[in-house]
Amino acid sequence: MIDRRSLIAAAALVAFAGTAHAQDWKAKYPELVFAVVPAENASGVTERFGPFIEYLSKEVGTKVTLRIANDYAAVIEGQRAGNIHIGYYGPASYARAYITGTKTEPFVITVNTDGAEGYHSVFYVRADSPYQKIEDLKGKNLGLVDPNSTSGNNVPRYALNKMKIEPEVFFGKVVNTGSHENAVLALHQKTVDVATNWYNTDTDSNLTRMHNKGLVKKEDFRVIFKSDLIANSPFAYHSDLPAELKASIKKAFVESPVKAKAAFEKLSDGKDRGFKEVDHKFFDATVELVRFVDSLRKKSS
Repeated sequence: MIDRRSLIAAAALVAFAGTAHAQDWKAKYPELVFAVVPAENASGVTERFGPFIEYLSKEVGTKVTLRIANDYAAVIEGQRAGNIHIGYYGPASYARAYITGTKTEPFVITVNTDGAEGYHSVFYVRADSPYQKIEDLKGKNLGLVDPNSTSGNNVPRYALNKMKIEPEVFFGKVVNTGSHENAVLALHQKTVDVATNWYNTDTDSNLTRMHNKGLVKKEDFRVIFKSDLIANSPFAYHSDLPAELKASIKKAFVESPVKAKAAFEKLSDGKDRGFKEVDHKFFDATVELVRFVDSLRKKSS
């Protein structure tokens, strides 16, 4: 016969086992490294992510350290080596990580204020330039972002291929600028004649952020091409993390718009609605895009 005392004892054992289990992973992971691709300068990334990192540390119950990667590949390599536990990827850099066998699992994306779950790639020219379409830029200089950037490199190459344009042949020079900010600055300084970038809406883009920071004036640029919608960027944890830790990280992200409203809004200047849970299937089309762009690069090399 099971009496009340036995039930209490059994419950205590279950609770103890759960606590011990949690302590096991905390002993193994006294610190979690959260790495971010360099979409803007380092100080901008630190300011944007700092409050969220503090919130995440508190919710998960272990120290979370922000690492700003030198380039997109550094996040992939760091997660492959097990040195990065949570990575904020672009869709194409996540796809590259997946294709190359990195143990990484996307768990959330941001949802835009208007409810969209994606963004666009755009080609910018200077507002005072005569160029109205891509075809007007034959022999001119193109500024692309990091080779693993979705909106700054992979989608532009895919779009140009649909126009039957081979970048390294059509343009006078193709410049890999590194970050999205650097691409706009190269265009501003007339190092390039056209530059690629990410864009959600007219009031939510990398150019808007740079305008708000006083780096450039938004009205000095024009969009001459906008892509179809691209899947939003994923946050992905290392596949080998304990299930309890993964669940705790995901829960903290999903609850952050309510639990840490100011920190959440800081990530996007208040331009995002919240986080949505996703898995790899959400990026199937992006993986195919990256494979296709790889085949284009092999042909032109």
